[in-house]
Amino acid sequence: MLRKIAVSSAVSIFALGILITSVLRTAAVRYETSGVKSPCVLSDTDYNINYGLAYAGKILPDSFLWPLKAVRDKLWLFITTDDLKKIDLKILFADKRIGGAVTLFEKGKNEIALSTLTKAEKYLEEASLAEEQLRLEGKTHSNEVCLRLANASLKHYETLLEIESKAPDDMRSVIISSRQIPIKSYERARNALLSKNVEPPVNPFKWD
Repeated sequence: MLRKIAVSSAVSIFALGILITSVLRTAAVRYETSGVKSPCVLSDTDYNINYGLAYAGKILPDSFLWPLKAVRDKLWLFITTDDLKKIDLKILFADKRIGGAVTLFEKGKNEIALSTLTKAEKYLEEASLAEEQLRLEGKTHSNEVCLRLANASLKHYETLLEIESKAPDDMRSVIISSRQIPIKSYERARNALLSKNVEPPVNPFKWD
């Protein structure tokens, strides 16, 4: 009995060590990977959005290893104390998940792909609202973060359009509803940039 407890404890400590090491290692390369374009493309439409989604990675939500990756992301957010860096992380997680959703749809794993898509937009929304809250409270403001939010929102909207064109009919209503998140996120970032006399990224879509 004691031997089983000891082995279980050792395995848990080892797994935790790997998890923490993964967080620290990933944090060190965050800006190097955030500009890598996902190889997954559903259509040939090009809206000339100057923003590359972060590579989703080899471990996607259909993998048995995904729970470890999800825990790593939550731990990474937890140990990040800088508000702007935390917003950056949420944008990164949103980008990775929307790219992962594209791959999962292409693999025909529609249910898990749709779930991944909604989680991606949730991260984007959280990042946008967090930036707005910090700005309204007068705590901090970053034109760089607002530009990243604006560009990410446009790219997410484009990706949602691409996914919608290929998704099953019974899933399109959820995807269409999800498009409201990047629309509002872009508008918040755009308005923040204009208030600082900074030119926002051009919106190529007709939302009105």
